Amino acid sequence: MGSRAFASTSLTPSLANWARRIEEAARGHGLDFFPLKFHCVDASDVHALAALGGFPVRYPSWRFGMEYERLEKAHGWGQARIYELVINTDPVVAWLVRSNVESEQKLVMAHVCGHADFFRHNTWFAGTDRNMLATMARHAERMREHIERHGQERVERFLDGVLCLDNLLDPYRDQRSRWACSGAGTLTLPTYDVLAWLVEHAPLEDWERDATGIVLAEARYFLPQRLTRIVNEGWACYWHSRILTGGVLDASEIIDFADCHSGATQQGPGRINPYKLGLALWRHAERRGDDLFRLRSLHDDASFVDALVDEEFVASGEIALPVRTRRAQAGDGRERDPRHVKERLLSQLAWGGAPRIELVEAQRTRDLRLVHRHDGRDLNLERAGETLARVESLWRAPVVLETIEKGSPRQLRCSGGRIERDESDGEASIDLAS
Repeated sequence: MGSRAFASTSLTPSLANWARRIEEAARGHGLDFFPLKFHCVDASDVHALAALGGFPVRYPSWRFGMEYERLEKAHGWGQARIYELVINTDPVVAWLVRSNVESEQKLVMAHVCGHADFFRHNTWFAGTDRNMLATMARHAERMREHIERHGQERVERFLDGVLCLDNLLDPYRDQRSRWACSGAGTLTLPTYDVLAWLVEHAPLEDWERDATGIVLAEARYFLPQRLTRIVNEGWACYWHSRILTGGVLDASEIIDFADCHSGATQQGPGRINPYKLGLALWRHAERRGDDLFRLRSLHDDASFVDALVDEEFVASGEIALPVRTRRAQAGDGRERDPRHVKERLLSQLAWGGAPRIELVEAQRTRDLRLVHRHDGRDLNLERAGETLARVESLWRAPVVLETIEKGSPRQLRCSGGRIERDESDGEASIDLAS
């Protein structure tokens, strides 16, 4: 699955009128965004678009098809519902589900205004490609050319291996000026930009290097969304609530709005809902008298939680994390220590939720060496071994990963697709060559 024909239509006259009024209301509140373009599509089409990251054209991959099937089944079983998709471009493009009732469409359009303002002004999105619709289409065309020349099976097999590595990036590269260069623009070691290093230095064929570069470019485009889901979704929820209850909704639509809004912000047991947590944090910031627009410009999820989660917020009961000790046997089992709540949230959000992997040595005559900078979260060693095998398939020489498991040093080594794991209690290996 890489592209398909989408039966998109323009807004009905009634919805077009509401889109204009909602945009005016949003700008009246101080939101500022690129022009908006709304399109209506069927529910199955919005699932296909979601599987493609919101873009109508991408290169083919079975992974996109699997995600589409997952979304279709979840929708059919009543486990999930997508109300809209919005992509960070200029103009901003948003896909509405044609079957939504008018009150839901109003909520979605107001929600999109919040996202669009966030995309334009949040620092993490400052360097993103605002012409990504065209860029994605060019990427798809180049990948089709590679398939025509080298065969679909070979290209898709290679591409699948590279897609497993699309989180081996330095998410704080721009903010921390860690993009160190020397000579003709080559990366210096050590670096967290493992995939970028492989694009530059792995012994790849030209088409392989181009395909890997495409995956890297698209991963960098989507990275800010991974880093800002709580703060971004919370911002959009905060503003759709203010805009709609400020005169956009008819009295007859209030109940439908409340039902739709509560469904999006519902908190499941033991889970963090980014919509609910984000909205609660923005309302807490408002109560504290913080400059909301300044906060919107500066923060990703981790820094937002660090700045806003305090004793008052935890005491409000807006977030419910279960206690991890025997103290859970008493009371409601909810963690109430602000330090523990913040630490646990930050541990989940650190490095965009991905492991912190640093490339420290890369020589053709020695193993390429990766180090997992442990932050309290152990790696899943089986998955780490699979990732290591993918790195070796690009580097085409042995690769080593050093980590810590349950407080003890561990080392994984991949050579010829075979993973060897050195442990204090012996050595285990699994063959991934097939």
